[in-house]
Amino acid sequence: MLHKNPAAVRRVDMGFGVAHVFYPQAETGSCTIALLCEVDPVALVRRSRGGPFPLAAYVNDRPYTASSFLSVALRKMFGTALQGRCSQRPDLVEERLDLSARLPVLPCRGGEPLLRRLFEPLGYQVSARPVPLGPGLDGWGDSPYYDVRITATCRVRDLLGHLYVLLPVLDDDKHYWVTRDEISKLVDEAGEWLASHPERDVIVRRYLRHQSRLAADALARLADEDGAGAGDAEADDSDDEAGARVPAGPGDQAGAGGQGSPDPVVHTRLRDLRVAAVTVALTAAGARRVLDLGCGDGRLIDALLRNGQFEEITGVDASAAALDRAARRLRVAEMAPRQRERVKLLLGALTYRDSRLAGYDAAVLMEVIEHVDPARLGALEQAVFGEAAPATVIVTTPNAEYNVCYPGLAAGVMRHPDHRFEWDRAQFRAWAQGVAGRHGYQVAFAPVGEHDPQAGPPTQMAVLTR
Repeated sequence: MLHKNPAAVRRVDMGFGVAHVFYPQAETGSCTIALLCEVDPVALVRRSRGGPFPLAAYVNDRPYTASSFLSVALRKMFGTALQGRCSQRPDLVEERLDLSARLPVLPCRGGEPLLRRLFEPLGYQVSARPVPLGPGLDGWGDSPYYDVRITATCRVRDLLGHLYVLLPVLDDDKHYWVTRDEISKLVDEAGEWLASHPERDVIVRRYLRHQSRLAADALARLADEDGAGAGDAEADDSDDEAGARVPAGPGDQAGAGGQGSPDPVVHTRLRDLRVAAVTVALTAAGARRVLDLGCGDGRLIDALLRNGQFEEITGVDASAAALDRAARRLRVAEMAPRQRERVKLLLGALTYRDSRLAGYDAAVLMEVIEHVDPARLGALEQAVFGEAAPATVIVTTPNAEYNVCYPGLAAGVMRHPDHRFEWDRAQFRAWAQGVAGRHGYQVAFAPVGEHDPQAGPPTQMAVLTR
């Protein structure tokens, strides 16, 4: 899965030194893979940003500890596994294995308590032993470094991804300048688990070297405030916010943090179920040309591109930044020409008539309407159902009755700070039936997500056809 030959030693020049990968042990029942990051002190001085004292470039711990140098080496040496790709054995990608990682000299600015707060909610057992300041120096106490082993039953890409993000967080430093590009790296690598991590804010601040503006932008993206531009609002494509989580159903694994703690696996489940439900509805409708109105970062478009039925998929968003993120998620610049012809990304608001949106088979408003001021819903209705008028329109929105099932959500608080309203099931049915009657559609309703006997589903979906 790591795309390495156990009989060979791999050596790669990293600019700041050399990274080596080799196998001290490779047997049928167990395997040990070693990554040695050999930092060149001279190269380190040449790359130096300076430091807190004049000799900082010459006197430091960088060549000897598991810092951002090791994090970069992980990405370089195990990039394929980090992305969850294995062309020869794709069935192994999702397999959960008994894995452990040992870091003999790990800087922990925050000590063992922070180390445990970062890894234990992700399901790891943590063993940490402080490294003494020196032999025979018992009176000097322990250093801020730990000999650490983390163990879990998880996917290979999860272990690599957690280490990639959390090594520089524990060190609270990086060897390179942090720019806005680091936000995308963080969200791309950690988006599945970081949004629900109890130490999310600490991780984000440290990963971005305490740059408050970058941290605020990253937290907004992790909350999925990257959505879809209905009018001036930015829509959101996830209801798993505000510390809330979808309760685990049969077969779901409980989080490692104990009862009531966020579960990163369950946190992403509703989002995936929503995309899957919309995709099934579009497929059943026989749609070939689809509008994703309020496409955000392109999560639905990404799923639709995997289905050959959809010949043209157009995402519309009022946020240019969201469209940039969608282009990066979809890797539009790297697409083959035929695949690239299937995708369009348009800047536009949904409360105004737009001739570019006419002639499509279907349109999707996935977690969009709740971001529109109630007074402007009529304008959105006219633009989508009256002017664009596709044969099928799919609308999803949170079910307000389900909010009581989120242990982290206080009574009366909506799931997302940008929501203008949240409807219960009766209110959503009344609105959708009214829209259908005014514009000649039939409407059917379907639940999305785990169904609570009293509260119903977390997400409600309407499919309007004519």
